[in-house]
Amino acid sequence: MSATSASGTSPSPSSTGRMPALYLGHGAPPLLDDPVWSGQLAALARELPRPKAILIVSAHWESAPVSLTGNGAPLVYDFGGFDPKYYRMTYATPDSTALAQRIAAMMPDTEPVHQHVSRGLDHGAWVPLKIMYPEADIPVLQMSLPTHDPERLMRLGARLRPLRDEGVLVIGSGFLTHGLPYLTEFRIDAAAPGWSREFDAWAAEALARGDVDELAAYRDRAPGMPYAHPTVEHYTPLFVALGASTAPEVPAEQIIDGFWMGLSKRSLQVT
Repeated sequence: MSATSASGTSPSPSSTGRMPALYLGHGAPPLLDDPVWSGQLAALARELPRPKAILIVSAHWESAPVSLTGNGAPLVYDFGGFDPKYYRMTYATPDSTALAQRIAAMMPDTEPVHQHVSRGLDHGAWVPLKIMYPEADIPVLQMSLPTHDPERLMRLGARLRPLRDEGVLVIGSGFLTHGLPYLTEFRIDAAAPGWSREFDAWAAEALARGDVDELAAYRDRAPGMPYAHPTVEHYTPLFVALGASTAPEVPAEQIIDGFWMGLSKRSLQVT
């Protein structure tokens, strides 16, 4: 697998006009009311080149073969127990049909693409994008997560790579730690459990070394497992972003760090 590394510096717009690729922590709907993390995401969006369209792969849609959301389909409120206001939120973006057609044409015959006409964006997509691009004036398309195999996801990211030269922002949306069953406090400012801190530190060091093989071997090598990821769908979108790297020797940037409800919100930008 190709390698990337992390420098810990702040993001900077591309001088080539090429959009970066991102791996973002997306939080739960209350992220929309958190001034700290929402401020970080809004600042990130201001520093990026403005995308012509956005393609996002979220932890909350696991489906094979590769599937795409339907244009104009309603949002998916795939969460429970929150303030009723979150279930009334909307995020109506422009027509994404052209991007869907472009992606279908990019895939080999062995990777059929299904257009799921009745499925809209889930909260792993619309929550962070509602903060980053609140005007909802950029076409957004969500792609399903078809596998959890890091090598296959790297190859998928590589197929999507040309979109970046066409002004498309490619995002893998997850959460670097996601051990919800093992949290004892459900407050935004809750202290991070040891397993969350340990996994986060391990991932940060591997990213800083550009050690993608280490990151891919998380089940066996990462401290804090399986508590950090009792299921792995919030971690594996990372490999879509890493696969979309245009220059593996150029460091990725760890653009957001820290914890939210004790979970790692570490996010990165791939050049």
